Amino acid sequence: MGFNEIMEISKPRIVVLLVITAVTSMYAASKLVDGTPELGYWSYLHIIIAGALASAGSSALNHYYDKDIDPKMSRTSKRPIPSGRMAASHVLIYGLVVSCISVIYGFFTLNPVSAFFIALGIFSYVIIYTVWLKRLNTSNIVIGGIAGSAAAWAGWSAATGSMDLLGFLVGFLVFVWTPSHFWCLAMKIKDEYAQAEVPMLPVVIGMQKTSKYILANTIILLPYSLMLYAFGMGIVYTAIAAVSGGLMLAYHYKLTKTPTSEFAWKAYKVTAPYLTIIFVAVALDAAFHFRI
Repeated sequence: MGFNEIMEISKPRIVVLLVITAVTSMYAASKLVDGTPELGYWSYLHIIIAGALASAGSSALNHYYDKDIDPKMSRTSKRPIPSGRMAASHVLIYGLVVSCISVIYGFFTLNPVSAFFIALGIFSYVIIYTVWLKRLNTSNIVIGGIAGSAAAWAGWSAATGSMDLLGFLVGFLVFVWTPSHFWCLAMKIKDEYAQAEVPMLPVVIGMQKTSKYILANTIILLPYSLMLYAFGMGIVYTAIAAVSGGLMLAYHYKLTKTPTSEFAWKAYKVTAPYLTIIFVAVALDAAFHFRI
């Protein structure tokens, strides 16, 4: 079990994305929620450690459970388990231990509410998405998106010790964004999912209909993101949300006209940075908060 293999099963890109989501949410809550104490560097370090461990552990368990279908897809066939670089039992142990440590660490260094959302994120990704829904029906990634929302909720509640309406709505942005993001990827690698018999949306209903679902989801996402102004977000966030969401909408409209794997990949590259941009916008809005 070498360092490179551990990094690979931990999916560092997802770790970074979810940690950014948690940290920016935590910072925003500390500025926007009345009565929240000023946070020190240790508080941010704790959410980074707990969030990174939770994401890494969940990803490892995903690698373990998908060990039978990963060899059937070129995108995943060279992962540590199917390539023989790591024993499946070692990946399972690593995933379980790291996941449990993340919740325990969050409980003692943050607070019980934040630890609950860390645990919810792990449960959503591993049990609800990977084990239950991924191979069952097309709702898999839609419901699985709650795991990303849990990262934002963990960060928000780490600052406040509770969950309020604005914190819930900010976190729910991840859930609303996820289908648009992941269905673009699913269109790109539709044939691989079909070969592995995973019922992702384009495998079941085709590329044209999937592109329309993506557009419909983004039509929901854009006004939802702007609606947060009514619940306390400011001009900085709203302006960034309008521009970034508008760009996604334009690309997803074009995708309905060209529902190919090549253009889906272009749309995916536009959709992928959205989450980082929108949560950085949340933090910037908290730092330079003003409303009209």
